[in-house]
Amino acid sequence: MAGFNKVVNTYEEAMAGLTDNMTVVAGGFGLCGIPENLIKEIERQGIKGLTLVSNNCGVDDFGLGLLLPKRQIKKIIASYVGENAEFERQMMSGELDVELTPQGTLAEKMRAGGAGIPAFYTATGVGTLVAAGKDQRQFNGRDYILEEAITGDFAIIKAWKADKFGNLIYRKTARNFNPMAATAGKITVVEVEEIVEPGELDPDEIHTPGIYVNRVIQGTFEKRIEQRTIRTTTGE
Repeated sequence: MAGFNKVVNTYEEAMAGLTDNMTVVAGGFGLCGIPENLIKEIERQGIKGLTLVSNNCGVDDFGLGLLLPKRQIKKIIASYVGENAEFERQMMSGELDVELTPQGTLAEKMRAGGAGIPAFYTATGVGTLVAAGKDQRQFNGRDYILEEAITGDFAIIKAWKADKFGNLIYRKTARNFNPMAATAGKITVVEVEEIVEPGELDPDEIHTPGIYVNRVIQGTFEKRIEQRTIRTTTGE
């Protein structure tokens, strides 16, 4: 981008430079706060061989799940995979390389990558398959394993509001993995519901500073509900 204005007008421009075999870090949790239109643009472009880093892989016909039928994902690093039948099928058949990572560890891997910290020790996973092949040390009498940080060629993010400089505000639980993922990309692309002029956002309310953001696009969103729960009441 030239200058401070990070706004782009098309999704093709937003995802310019993404090519086969790159690593993409994606924000969102389930279907909450996912960059749904940026994912659709990746599907449209037919980019393949991707390594995806995300809490999960969407559902069969929405979110990152859209990239599975065309075999656009080569590997996924995730913490939860339970809502996607095609994901399960490809994983069990060996068509998809899956690296399961504890949820908090995955968030910290993104945060550490964005902070320039190459690795960190955590007690999570000690004594399980997660620890296999990893360096292990004791601190204050407790065992810890070494986890490497994660960075991506691209990070794709969903935020609520942005100014033209790329300062971001997330809304409630849609914040989830987005702030950590936003720092972990060499190129960070954000789609938002509203773009305002610089100075309109309260500095105390900004969650991600624009220094981490390369491109911002305003979109419209389906915001699909992953699992709908209905409660009925009956009168006496």
